Amino acid sequence: MREKVTQKSWRWVVGIGVAVAVLVGLVSMSFISQGRDASDTAAITKGDHDHETAAELWTCGMHPFIILDDPGNCPVCGMTLIPKLAEADASAEPGERVVAYWRAPMNPAEIYDAPGQSAMGMDLVPVYEDELVGGVVISIDPVVEQNMGVRLEVAEQAPLSHTLNTWGHVTYDETRTFKVSPRFSGWIQTLQANFEGQQVKKGDPLFTVYSPELIAAQEEYLNVRSRVSGKGNDYNDRLLASSKRKLLNYAMAPSEITRAEKRGRALEAVTVRSPYTGVVVSKSAVEGGYFKSGSSLYTISDLSRVWVEAHVYEYEVGRVKEGQVASMSLPFSPGKTLTGTVAYVYPFMQGRTRDVTVRLEFDNRDGFLKPDMYGNVSIRNDSGQIGVVIPAEAVLRSGPKSTVFVRTAKGRYTPRDVTTGITLEGKRIHILQGIAPGDQVVVSGQFLLDSESQLKEAITKMMEVKNPAPPRADTVSSEPTPSLDEDAFFDDM
Repeated sequence: MREKVTQKSWRWVVGIGVAVAVLVGLVSMSFISQGRDASDTAAITKGDHDHETAAELWTCGMHPFIILDDPGNCPVCGMTLIPKLAEADASAEPGERVVAYWRAPMNPAEIYDAPGQSAMGMDLVPVYEDELVGGVVISIDPVVEQNMGVRLEVAEQAPLSHTLNTWGHVTYDETRTFKVSPRFSGWIQTLQANFEGQQVKKGDPLFTVYSPELIAAQEEYLNVRSRVSGKGNDYNDRLLASSKRKLLNYAMAPSEITRAEKRGRALEAVTVRSPYTGVVVSKSAVEGGYFKSGSSLYTISDLSRVWVEAHVYEYEVGRVKEGQVASMSLPFSPGKTLTGTVAYVYPFMQGRTRDVTVRLEFDNRDGFLKPDMYGNVSIRNDSGQIGVVIPAEAVLRSGPKSTVFVRTAKGRYTPRDVTTGITLEGKRIHILQGIAPGDQVVVSGQFLLDSESQLKEAITKMMEVKNPAPPRADTVSSEPTPSLDEDAFFDDM
């Protein structure tokens, strides 16, 4: 009996000891698990942070679009990869802002390369590099810069001289073009000016005409003249002058009137003479033909001065002014240039061609220019204005956006948004805003710099995304401790 009780007590003591050991083990495991989780979380967070700050990205100097996680060789050209982030970190200057240029506070287009005062006497405002196109600054190794073929030009203040090139055609001077239209009816007997293109001078005979109206007017004048001959008084003088003026109003030449006076009778065939000097442009008169009063028989144009109608597009017409010097060259006469002036800018636009006609005047006393000739026209615009000028090839255009890369230091470049003006001579362009005189702009290799800046901007935006905060490890697990059933425990034993 006593042996049985002793055995039972021993079993109870052993059970209590085992239960205590199990409880201590569970609590220890909970603390160890939490400590491991906390240390793992800290290690992961530290690893992520190190991954952000360390130079884990590798790129090729010749192919900046190649970005790899591990060092090695470029898969395109085989060159050794260079660290991407290390290059950016090496070029950065924390805490220091670099001034790109200085501008007037009231006029953003007025920029300078040094501090001072504007034209209005106000202090200039600095424009920093980090304010230009997202503040992207590109740093390039000198070897890579040489391989890219980067070429620089200096922005300078220069006259805004502009030459507009277009085409034009020669036409008649309308102020020197005339028509011969008799003021009487009749029949043409003979033609002296009988073909188009014939040169005539003032007073040269054009044709002879038989006209009953003209014969009646001659007879009236001769009759009055014979009646009042030797009877000089005011009435007779006025009557004679009126009858003679009728012949002059018919455009009868004074020499023909004198010939009729000498004959004493009317001329049946009256010679019509040219009242102008020029070239017969058109002719409708034929021998034996009948014409009515007012009919146009000849068109005569003086070609000693001609017009050239140049065609200018609407976006360029504002640069053309009267009095500007114009030059023209003809395809069939290379090397010969004619000089004229802008005489008139027409106040309307051609609907089909969407251009404005500009009238030029050229001297043509040698007859070199022929109507309806086509030529290359250049109109020079010397406005006398001064502005910032750079090579046109330095401007990268992407839709409405224009960008120029500027060298700010050795191996450092930054893109700037610019506002462009007119295109000038020598393939240069006027910059209204964004570039200061003395800035070094990139004119070759800027396409690679542009791709690098866009890539760097995209990587910067990705790096700005913050990692989520790690969970706190200062709380002890509240997982419930399993209960111990003493009877079941001893029964199992």
